[in-house]
Order: sequence, then C-alpha cells, then structure tokens
Amino acid sequence: MEPPAGAGLSAAWHTLSTALVPPAALGLAAPRSSAVGPLKDADLRAALDVLRCYDLHSIVEEWFIEVLQTDLQANIAPEFWNCISQYENTAEEPQCSSLLLDAFCLLKCRLDPYLNSLELLERWTKAGLLLGTGAQMLQEKVYTMFKAILFFSTTKSFQEMIQQFYSRTFRIYMRQWKKGEDGTNECESSMSETEQESDTEEGGGESPLCAGCSSKREQCWCPKAMEQFQQLNDILRRLNLLERVSADAVTTILHRMIEERMEQRCRGEYEHSFLNEFQEWIEKVIGWLSRVFLQDGPLARSSPEASSTLKRWRCHVQRFFYRIYASMRIEELFSIIRDFPESKPAVEDLKFCLERTNQRQQLLSSLKSALEMRLLHPGVNTSDIITLYISAIKALRELDPSMVILEVACEPIRKYLRTREDTVRQIVAGLTGDAEGSGDLANELSKADPVTLENGQESDDDISEPGDWVPDPVDADPGKSSSKRRSSDIISLLVSIYGSKDLFINEYRTLLADRLLHQFNYSAEREIRNVELLKLRFGEAQMHYCEVMLKDMADSRRINANIRDEEEKLPEEERPPFSLVAVILSSEFWPPLKEEKLELPEQVKEAMEAYSKKYEKLKAMRTLNWKYHLGLVSLDVELADRTLSLSVSPVHAAIILHFQTKSTWTLTELSEVLKVPVTSLKRKMTLWLQQGVLREEPPGTFTVIEEEQKDQVEKVVLIDSDEEGDSAMASQADQKEEELQLFWTYIQAMLTNLESLSLERIHSMLKMFVMTGPVVTEIDIQELQGFLQKKVRDQQLIYSGGVYRLPKNCN
Repeated sequence: MEPPAGAGLSAAWHTLSTALVPPAALGLAAPRSSAVGPLKDADLRAALDVLRCYDLHSIVEEWFIEVLQTDLQANIAPEFWNCISQYENTAEEPQCSSLLLDAFCLLKCRLDPYLNSLELLERWTKAGLLLGTGAQMLQEKVYTMFKAILFFSTTKSFQEMIQQFYSRTFRIYMRQWKKGEDGTNECESSMSETEQESDTEEGGGESPLCAGCSSKREQCWCPKAMEQFQQLNDILRRLNLLERVSADAVTTILHRMIEERMEQRCRGEYEHSFLNEFQEWIEKVIGWLSRVFLQDGPLARSSPEASSTLKRWRCHVQRFFYRIYASMRIEELFSIIRDFPESKPAVEDLKFCLERTNQRQQLLSSLKSALEMRLLHPGVNTSDIITLYISAIKALRELDPSMVILEVACEPIRKYLRTREDTVRQIVAGLTGDAEGSGDLANELSKADPVTLENGQESDDDISEPGDWVPDPVDADPGKSSSKRRSSDIISLLVSIYGSKDLFINEYRTLLADRLLHQFNYSAEREIRNVELLKLRFGEAQMHYCEVMLKDMADSRRINANIRDEEEKLPEEERPPFSLVAVILSSEFWPPLKEEKLELPEQVKEAMEAYSKKYEKLKAMRTLNWKYHLGLVSLDVELADRTLSLSVSPVHAAIILHFQTKSTWTLTELSEVLKVPVTSLKRKMTLWLQQGVLREEPPGTFTVIEEEQKDQVEKVVLIDSDEEGDSAMASQADQKEEELQLFWTYIQAMLTNLESLSLERIHSMLKMFVMTGPVVTEIDIQELQGFLQKKVRDQQLIYSGGVYRLPKNCN
C-alpha cells in the first residue's frame, strides 16, 4: 500500500530542509550538522524531484535565504558579538589576538553548513533543477547578508582590536623583510637566538625587546602572530568578509606607516630623490598586502577577484604616497626654492608627483601664503626678496616648464617689489655686479644668446613646429601668450615687474654716472662692457645716452692730458699753484646732478677760470660751467707738529683753506663766506673735528689745533651717515619732483586752453605730448591722480564733477 501523496511531500521537504540548514535553525532538537555528506546526494535529488512534482522547487532558494537571515539575526550574530565583548578587556596583546581568532573560528563553524549548502544550491541551479535568481545572484545575496547583519555596525573596541592585530603583523612582516635584505631567510617560521641577538633598532644599539612584536626576546611570539594572521585571513576569505573587516584597518595602518617613514626620512632633506627608495619599500608593503588578500601556501590559487583587489590596493597605496609626498614638499616649497639649485632633486620629485595628483591649486595657495608670511614684509631687505625671486624663477621653471605656477604664485612678489622704492636700484646693481650675491643677474646678463627687450614684453608668439605645441594648464592666464611666458628669462621677468624698461635704463644711467664721477681716474673698461651687454638687452637707441657718458670720460682724459702738456711747457713761475683735473660732462646726456651752493676761495676760482680759457682754446664755441661742490681734493694739512695728507670733498677743502688766513671761525662767519647753510656746514665740520685739526670751544666756534694734545681725553665725534659715500647725483625723489613740475607746466597750459579735463584725458594727453624720449620717466594714472590731489589740497586746482579746473584767480 503506497503512502498518501501528502506524506511523501512532507518527508521530501523534511529531508531537504534538514540537509540544507542546521536543524537547530529550524527549531529541531537534532545537533547541528557540520556538512552535507556526498552519500546523501541521491536522497537529496530524490527529495528535490518530489518537490518539483508539486512545483515547489521554485521556493527552495527563497526559503534558504529566509532561514539564514533569521538564524543570523537571532543566534549567530549575538553569539559572535558576545564572544567579542568578553575579550575587549584583555590587556595582553598575544592573548587578545588569540581570542579574536577564536571568535572568528566560532563564526566560521556556525556559517560553514550554510556555505556548503550554498555550493550545493549553486550546482542545482546551474543544472536547471531549481528556479530562482541564478547561482551568482544567490551567492551575492548570501554574502551581502553576512556583511549587513554581522558587520552593519561595529564597535570602536572591535575596530581597535582589528587594527592592532594587522598593525602588529605588518611590523613583524616588514621586520622579517629587513632581515631578509640582510641575508636572513624571510620565509623562516621562527627566529633563531643568533638572529634575535643581532636584531637591533635602526637607531643603533642593542634593544632587549623584539622589534617585531615588542615583547622580550625570550618571549617573542612573532611566528605565532604570523600564523594567526594567516588563519584569520583564510577565515575572512572563506566568509567573503575580508575587505569588510580588514579594509579600514589596513588603510589606516598603511597611511600611518607611510606618513611616519616619510617624516623620518624625507622631511628637510632636499638634496636627494626619495621616489625610487619609496617605490622599493612600497613593493614590500604590497608583499604584505598579498599575504592579506591572496591565499598563501603550497595549494594557493589566485582568483581573478583577489588579483583585482590587490591591483586596486597597489594603486591606492601609490596614489596615497604621491599625494602625501607632494603635500609635504608643497609645505616645504619656500625652503626648497631658497636652497635651489642644491634642492633640485626635491623639485624633480615634486614635479613627478604633481603629474599624478591634482594638487596644483594646493601648491599655489600654500606658496602664496608662505611668501606673504615669510618674505613680503618690511623686515626683509629688497635685495633678499629679489634673490629669492630669482631662485623661485629657476626652481619653478624646473617644476613647471609652462611657467604658469611661477606666473600665478609669484605675482604677490612682483606687486610687493613695485611698492619698494629701491627695487629698480637693487636690480640694476645686481646686473652690474655691484650688489651682494648678484652673481645670478650678472651671469644672466653675460649670456651669449639673451632674450632681447628691444620691442618690450608684448611680442607675438613665435612660430614653431605644430608637433611641438603643448597646451597650457587650465589655471594659465588666457590673456598672456604661451611662448612669451615660456621664453622669458630672469632679466626679462624682473624688467616686466614695472612693464617698462625706461625705469631700469634711467636707474642705470644714474648708477653709471655716480660710479664714473667717483672714480677720478677715467677708467671705464668695466662700464663699457656692461653697456655693451645692456645694449643687447635693451637696444642701442635706449643706451645711447650711456655711450655719450662714456665718451665724455674718454674726452676728458684726452683734454686734461693736452692741458697738462701745455702747462709743463710754461716757465715755473707761470704754472698754476696746484694741478687741476676736470671731468667734462655733456649736460644734456647726464642725469641731473646734485645742486648745492658753495663759494670757493679766490685762488681756486682763478685756477678754474684759467682752465676754462685753455679749454675754450681747444674747443671753440664751448665753455665750462663748473660744479663747485662736486669733485675730490687731495691736500696736505701742515700743522706745528704734524702733517696730514687727505683726500676730501671741495666743501671740506674750502673750510680748512679759510683757516689759513684766520685760526678761529664761528659757524655763522663760515656760512656767510662759503654760502653754505649752517646746519649743513655743522655736519661738514665733523670731519676736521675727528681728524684732530679743529676743536669746538665754545659751541659754534672752531679753532685750529696746531700741537696735538696727547694727555687730553679723546672725544668721540660721530660722523653723519650722509657724509659717507655721498652721491654726486640728484636723489630719485628730487628727480621725480622735477619731472612732476614739468608735467604741472603742461597741465596748467592744457587747463588754461580747455578749461576742464578728466583724469583719464589729462593722462592720455600727457602720454601723447610729454612722455617721450629716454630721459623722461612715465607717470602712471595712480601717480598722476595723487599729484593732482596734492595740487587740489594746495588750492592750485579745483576738482568737481569728476573733472579738474584751475581756480579763477590763477594766472
């Protein structure tokens, strides 16, 4: 007699359900089964056939997922986390690692039956015995459920346990690799006593603790830790939880280790490249990652998923290294620029990293901030700012050949240098080799193939091969041409700070004039060389005035030689009482000279007049206009017990010559005779006080000291700094005031004819009619506005309705 159909269906379902899931998950008293035996396969197929007859095979997959979810939520997850919570207070790291491994072993034991059943269901699905979502989808559902229920939310202590576990094994692995580099077999499972004794810290010296596990050497548990490391990874790989559990810990460890190693080895070291060294170290780190994500052992098989994971981690580690290394070098970029070219390896490393990271904006903002904080403030000398700017040009050109970083990051330097009054003077002094540390600019000026500034800085792009064209970075200024930016050299970049080369030419004329007038020997070989080099940069037309100045020196030498020859032919009694040598200047071509009043003694004036007559004989239709206050006088001061030989300025000589006729003078008397203001004269007297020739008793009265008083306490006489190295040229402020007065004459004429004009109109008319020729310095619209506002305050102009006009009472 056959059993009823319902009983067969019930028996088939019971056979299948108890085989697929642990009986305890179904509420049955039977013990959990560890696995589905291969002998039951026929019985299970038979049970499945019965279900197929009733069209119930389509619900097996759904039922399996539901039972697994219920068991995970009700039993497996609470049991696992209870086990973890019991181990949280474990103080000893070896014990904590063992207990952590035990908890995961328990989890694997509970989930193994489900995983075995999952494999069976996948085979049935592929064979077409089950209807469902498919083998791949079923597997994804199960593994997703593991992650979602077991590790949806992890405790902080659990994360610390995992991080501690992986951090320790990383240190042990890297220590074993270091021993392998020194000749020790890296694959040895234990460390011999000899190895342990020779294992010292990198800092040198014997350490009683193992460098890997930080335990006493006799209690070293490195081999056990690596064995636990392998076991835990195998379990997590089996449960497909490896990345979910270990990814955060591994990421944190790698980041921290890279940062620590970088700080120790790279911070402040600019003269060596570290990329290759770190690349080798990263390969060893990848070796540890392969221990984590790939199966290890003789039967290990690398799955495509695991290989893909390892490849992804490799990319992550390299990207992180490039980003952190670039960030560190960006922080140090100011110091790297300062030390260039010794720091060139650091610049090349940074360039390599920037090509692989998106950190240009970080570099620009960081460098701008460092420049403003450490360089662009009143405490730094202009020459130091220029020196660092030159280093920045060299270093940033190496870093970014497009010169965009230089253009953007160094714009604050250029703006700040425009506010310094001595910027042009320092640059010109550097070009001519007169400033400290000016070798860079002087060498740049001497280049065989310089960038010409004949046509200014606005030349069109050079035509080059189309294949050589490289687009500018996205942060480049679209208003500036690419080829001009790339071809700019140091001098052209410095000149472009002001946008006009006239400032530099005028400053060089002043510097050249000052040097020529202080040499007194007509030697100009060095200046001739500098003028020739500057002609290559600025053009011959711009340097014409300088050539005339040099010609004046040569002419002066020849004229003086002719006059001296004539004097030597005269009888002894007709010769002048002293030798007079003149430097004869073409006034139209020289910068304005300093103007001071000085009345010379009659005998000196007579000698000058005699020299002028001899000059007029040589140069018909020309005469001399003497600058009495400029020059050098060599004299011997003969006193009762001593003779002083000195070289002094004309005003100093005029002072002491008056003491020949009268041994005591007051300041007021001398001021009237010499036509020199009292305040200026008092400063000049300090030289003779310091030399012990004169004494001031009472104040304001000076007397010659004929005999040196050795027993008298020596008085300290301070010489005004203005007396040392006085320039013969008018100051920049005086020259500017004179030029502005020239503009004022034109402005008055324009307003007289046109009644009222706006600021822009006045500026454009001045630019058209006044700002021409190499002598006149241009005035920008801001300077003009300030000048006009000063005239308004002085009631010489009226400003209303946006226009300027002259007052009605103005002639």
